[in-house]
Amino acid sequence: MEEQREALRKIITTLAMKNEEIQSFIYSLKQMLLNVEANSTKVQEDLEAEFQSLFSVLEELKEGMLMKIKQDRASRTYELQAAKQIKDGVTMAPAFRLSLKAKVSDNMSHLMVDFAQERQMLQALKFLPVPSAPVIDLAESLVADNCVTLVWRMPDEDSKIDHYVLEYRRTNFEGPPRLKEDQPWMVIEGIRQTEYTLTEMGFHHVGQAGLELPTSGDPRASASQSAGITGVSHCVWPGLKFDMKYMNFRVKACNKAVAGEFSEPVTLETPAFMFRLDASTSHQNLRVDDLSVEWDAMGGKVQDIKAREKDGKGRTASPINSPARGTPSPKRMPSGRGGRDRFTAESYTVLGDTLIDGGEHYWEVRYEPDSKAFGVGVAYRSLGRFEQLGKTAASWCLHVNNWLQVSFTAKHANKVKVLDAPVPDCLGVHCDFHQGLLSFYNARTKQVLHTFKTRFTQPLLPAFTVWCGSFQVTTGLQVPSSVRCLQKRGSATSSSNTSLT
Repeated sequence: MEEQREALRKIITTLAMKNEEIQSFIYSLKQMLLNVEANSTKVQEDLEAEFQSLFSVLEELKEGMLMKIKQDRASRTYELQAAKQIKDGVTMAPAFRLSLKAKVSDNMSHLMVDFAQERQMLQALKFLPVPSAPVIDLAESLVADNCVTLVWRMPDEDSKIDHYVLEYRRTNFEGPPRLKEDQPWMVIEGIRQTEYTLTEMGFHHVGQAGLELPTSGDPRASASQSAGITGVSHCVWPGLKFDMKYMNFRVKACNKAVAGEFSEPVTLETPAFMFRLDASTSHQNLRVDDLSVEWDAMGGKVQDIKAREKDGKGRTASPINSPARGTPSPKRMPSGRGGRDRFTAESYTVLGDTLIDGGEHYWEVRYEPDSKAFGVGVAYRSLGRFEQLGKTAASWCLHVNNWLQVSFTAKHANKVKVLDAPVPDCLGVHCDFHQGLLSFYNARTKQVLHTFKTRFTQPLLPAFTVWCGSFQVTTGLQVPSSVRCLQKRGSATSSSNTSLT
């Protein structure tokens, strides 16, 4: 009986999927019918406008050439009449020394026009062929460093192509793009090459000046240069924010008059570590807003919870249930209300909402320069509510103290190592769970500041602490290629836990 139920469930599921496909197909047909009517009307209007423009050009050219003939006739008539008057007014004696040859000719052949070539061109006038649909080359396309380089080719050589149009959108669904996707297509026009690199600060192609090229060590440099891209803007970490799991792409070719069909759309995976700050885990003096925290001596957390309740932003409005997230990850922590004293006393701490139990992950933190004290690192979920980050065996962090005397230290298990490096305005954190590596970087230069080498025995959570200040977290980032290279070469300064003193 159970097997029959299972078979019936599979049949029902298959029928439901087929029904969805049929409905999508019908919707697509209806849309195509509407498009045919609208597009045929538009091309007819465009053709009439082009011919009218051609008529106007010919009429203008005709008027100009007729005017030239009239002006030449008037000029010659005037000169000939003037010569006749002079001849009639001279005496016989000087007449023997006069030339009787007119300076102008009555021949007007220099104003004749041969329209044979133009007539032949007009008779050869026909509709411009529609460009073929490009083919996206997945093998050559690349997703790295929060940038996407898409490469395509034309199935047939077409010298009439003027430019390409690329469209993309974020999605949480693997496989072919869905017709009824919530996310809109974003459009990039005027692409002259058959590849393109998408970055956070905009979409740059041939012809833009005054932009800084990627450095030779940047993996995007070769792709950008081969694409003819003359500039990729730099910020702390340039690149798209991968807050969804995949991206859909399609591209079409355009000539001077018409655009071809879109290529078969493709879906590329955009793996990145995406999390938000869990307000239910924060100290009551911290005001938490998704990816930013501000220390508030008046009890920012209590005020924030009351404000959310007043605005109706309870658990249903949490980032976990937002449309951009899709199905919540099993690694994401439940966003329960939590007690006011998850952290208390001098443990001004807040945790991320996503567990790390494998793989490599990267995120960045920017602290306000006037913050008195701040720390960034990771911790086990079991970190006690009175325990400060880095002072227990359940947490690792870099800590900056700007109170009275500046100090920059690495902390773990209540052991401290002073770091001989200037404090950057933005810190990068790289966690390789299986290798037991937790590395901290200057996010601008990717210079390694410190590396903990250990063995993680429990899942980790991103952890942060701040006193009399504020900070912002940037997530949805991939591990930078430069960081991977440093780790592979073993050039990062590695310290065991026992070396902290």
